[in-house]
Amino acid sequence: MTERLAPGTGAPPPGTVPGDQIARRGEALASFATGVTLVMVADGRDDIGTTVSAFCPVSWSPPLVLVSLIADSYPAEVLGRADRFAVTMLGAGQRALAGRFAVAGRPGARVMLEGTPHARGQASGALIPDGGLAALECEVTQRLLAGDHLLVIASVLTVPYVAGSGEPLIRFAGRYPALG
Repeated sequence: MTERLAPGTGAPPPGTVPGDQIARRGEALASFATGVTLVMVADGRDDIGTTVSAFCPVSWSPPLVLVSLIADSYPAEVLGRADRFAVTMLGAGQRALAGRFAVAGRPGARVMLEGTPHARGQASGALIPDGGLAALECEVTQRLLAGDHLLVIASVLTVPYVAGSGEPLIRFAGRYPALG
């Protein structure tokens, strides 16, 4: 249903958004299904990881990807100074892993990966959990503040693995639904 302004009332003042529109905007954006990734960074003191659903390929040649992080988050702060990181595209069976890395105030990535097979990336030094659909090691080429997010564009340095099969972990309407 489309909301309409009453005749003669005009448009809302520029720069203002009615409260119901803010809520509807959130609902609309949550209606976009997306894959789920883990972004991992080794910053010299600790290993940092976070669940990211705002990830996309940008270019085939050169191979570039984009990661979007909440600008005032600790992972964004770390990626603001670290030049290399790893991205793991999660499989449907990794829902619990995605949930662990999405919790605020979480401990370091090494603690979060206890009991989960993983390796340290040779190019990035970041932790890369096994069992995903694929993993990439990347180097930052550009950082851009966009509203309340930090967009990180990075070149793909290496591909540590690509699974031969498997279903992706999907985020839709704030949940991780099964495909099918």
